[in-house]
Amino acid sequence: MNLNLLSTLLLALGFAAGASVAAEFTTETRVYKKVGDRELHLHIEKPAAWKAADQRPAIVFFFGGGWVGGTPTQFQGQSEYLATRGMVGIRVEYRVIPKGDEGPPVVCCNDAKSAMRWVRARAAELGIDPQRIAAGGGSAGGHLAAFVGLVEGQDDPADDLKISPKTSALVLFNPVFDNGPDGGWGAKRVGDRFKEFSPAHNVTAAAPPAIIFLGSKDALIGVPVLERFKANMTKAGARCETHIYEGQAHGFFNQDPYKTATLIEADKFLASLGWLKGDPTLAMPELDPNAPAPAKAAKKKKKAAAQ
Repeated sequence: MNLNLLSTLLLALGFAAGASVAAEFTTETRVYKKVGDRELHLHIEKPAAWKAADQRPAIVFFFGGGWVGGTPTQFQGQSEYLATRGMVGIRVEYRVIPKGDEGPPVVCCNDAKSAMRWVRARAAELGIDPQRIAAGGGSAGGHLAAFVGLVEGQDDPADDLKISPKTSALVLFNPVFDNGPDGGWGAKRVGDRFKEFSPAHNVTAAAPPAIIFLGSKDALIGVPVLERFKANMTKAGARCETHIYEGQAHGFFNQDPYKTATLIEADKFLASLGWLKGDPTLAMPELDPNAPAPAKAAKKKKKAAAQ
């Protein structure tokens, strides 16, 4: 076990100016699975006052990258912030689809369920309430978070299937959670097997409460796809809260001010479930849908300086 105790860590999380938070927490890295010679890790953020006897809520984050790339650092800021709010934040390293493989994200789904089972099986030593484990993620990671919450199957044969991988809440950032032929993403990979992988096609009354963030100009998951998912959740009797950000494209939540804005709304959602207490400790930034994306703004500023 690789254990890094950061006993007194003051961290500026890199959110919007004036909205950063001084955080004290610990970080631990654990191996949750071994595939051949490769070890797969979980990066765990714990509140400063954490004790093994705690029964804290937890959130398990899955990174995005089209099922073919990405790293667990994507949700480091979110995980660390929620640790300062009393949760245990967990970031998953999972296998991506091998280069040249044009098929479904089987290994990704296998690892996602293995990670959830590992966390639930060790809830007592992690100081976690096994009935309050959320899953979060963005894009393809949002698919995996929704997948463990809604879809049966695609289990790793080595897993203990008696342990449930189900999540108790979903926090989804522009998730590619509809993989069907009607406006879904990844339909070519899953083909006519889309019901085996698509969370949107597996909504039932047992679906966990969800909050979803989407940009109005997302080219991968359109607003109508999100609205259809919400309608199906509502029809099934499941809570589904949606936030659409005008003028924003896919991946908008990775940069401020939207990184902070979506995290604040996620905080409020988790508080509404009784998992967090008090108001968010971040300040809501001003959102301007007409402002260029941070990368474009920096490029424009650099070009102007050169003239």
